[in-house]
Amino acid sequence: MVAFNLAFVLPAASASATPSLVVRDGQTQPAFSYAEAVRETVYVEAPMDSDHDGRRDRIAVAVMRPAETRNGMRVATIMKATPYTGRVTQAAVPDPGVFSDWYDEYFVPRGYAVVEVEVQGTGASEGCPMTGGRADVLSTTAAIDWLNGRSHATYADGRAAVADWSAGAVGMVGLSYDGTLAEAAAAQGVAGLKTIVPEGAISSWYDYARDQGIAYAGSLGNRYPEYQANRVISESAKAKCGDVLTELGDRAADDSGDYTPFWAERNYRRHVSRVRASVLLVQGLNDTKVRGRQFAEWWQALKDNNVPRKLWLHNGGHEDPLVTGAGAWQETLHRWMDYWLYRLDNGIMREPRVTVQQSDNSWQTSADWPHPSSRPVRMWFGPASSSAAGTLKATPTTGVTQDFTDDAAQAETDMIANPSVSAPHRLAYLTPPLTRPMRLSGTPEVRVRMTSTTTSTPLTALLVDYGPAAPGAAVSKPETADLSDVTPKGKPTKLPVISRGSIDIKNRDSLIHPSPVRPGRAYTVSWRLQATDHIFPAGHRIGIVIVANDKDYVTTDPSAKSVTIDLGPSNVLLPLENWPPTG
Repeated sequence: MVAFNLAFVLPAASASATPSLVVRDGQTQPAFSYAEAVRETVYVEAPMDSDHDGRRDRIAVAVMRPAETRNGMRVATIMKATPYTGRVTQAAVPDPGVFSDWYDEYFVPRGYAVVEVEVQGTGASEGCPMTGGRADVLSTTAAIDWLNGRSHATYADGRAAVADWSAGAVGMVGLSYDGTLAEAAAAQGVAGLKTIVPEGAISSWYDYARDQGIAYAGSLGNRYPEYQANRVISESAKAKCGDVLTELGDRAADDSGDYTPFWAERNYRRHVSRVRASVLLVQGLNDTKVRGRQFAEWWQALKDNNVPRKLWLHNGGHEDPLVTGAGAWQETLHRWMDYWLYRLDNGIMREPRVTVQQSDNSWQTSADWPHPSSRPVRMWFGPASSSAAGTLKATPTTGVTQDFTDDAAQAETDMIANPSVSAPHRLAYLTPPLTRPMRLSGTPEVRVRMTSTTTSTPLTALLVDYGPAAPGAAVSKPETADLSDVTPKGKPTKLPVISRGSIDIKNRDSLIHPSPVRPGRAYTVSWRLQATDHIFPAGHRIGIVIVANDKDYVTTDPSAKSVTIDLGPSNVLLPLENWPPTG
């Protein structure tokens, strides 16, 4: 073993007096006792008064650090900020000995402090939860400031709490809301935050709650910011925060679905130019809670601003990548933190930037995402008949229209089943069977020329992987979306519908300023589906299904009736590798 002295990284520490990290093969080693680690809770003063009680909110921060930090050792910090208090009961003084993830057991023995921050209004922290708003961000960055000597904290008994053991280097990590707070903090450019690892995180709360003017199905269209805050608020905060939470619901703009200043405050992509931390971005390709647009647009913004970054796409859902990546993910995270927090040159930044897990559970790497070999391929809609599905083809069809009548009660399984059979409530367009595997990597986009019989209607497109079942055959699964590949747990690794996207046609020109719709007048409407990465096997067909309402995906608009599509200008743009499928 090679002793790596912190004095090399942190000159302020004395080489003769301070304990040392232990490093072998470019990685920190488990040389410190977990059982003897220091466990403490401090209360950091945040620069806001979110509950309007006349004093600044105090934020509960649980700390675990090697015992050697009592003797002058200074360490970097792995930090998770969260509104979900799995570690803490609603006690005034939380127990810092029980953390909610595996980071403490893994990283403390390797010479890191691990910190969990309870954002305002949750657990033992003061204030009111704000569902991604500025107070959430400030309670998170206040903890980073404390770790860098820039903010004040106390213990429960009022004694000053000074992080004199902190090297100042902080790496944030977390799934879902926890990862969202990491992105929000990074978008503030806070000094000391060296890296973030957001997993299934929200980069825009509008895109979490809405798809291009329409609320997603479930609670997301019913005063969602208020609903979410009520899910996480502590008992002690409820008495002070009733009006604050009501205002969250009032400002959600559920009546219009438009992008408002409320949602702009919660769009962290707007401030990517401030990001100074590196980013290891993680997303499940089958995550139906935090969808593909969240990672894809954040990734592109990081690229546009030259932020050091890596991307890890796994075939799981809304879950820790440890579930699908196991030891490979744990080692990746370890090496990432070692490099960015202790500057250990372990080679991780010289390795391919992107890692993607395919549906067969194999892993592929590439220099970027979307895959550098993918190209936008425009496929035009060709007409259907009573016995054959519509086609996706290389040239437009002129002088042909097709129409369908909305059925708001129609399930997705019915929308995509038996595409060769004429159906009154959907339009379906398919490629011929593929002669070789075809990879889609990126964000599909649909464009149609349409008329409606009403002043309001949604449009929805479904991208489907159709297997080689006989056309028109009655099947229990859609004809036949491939579900043959399963994980060892028996969970499908790819859904029948590969991607979806909906738009309120009033928002065809702007999410901020809706435009009226006149019945019988033709409009060109373009909208995006969710970003994804998927391989269509040889023999399968790529399908696009067009409907109005999709109750399984977004909230329904009961005023929608009939829609006519002019096939001439109507098409789908797919980011494909290996097109055309010859050879």
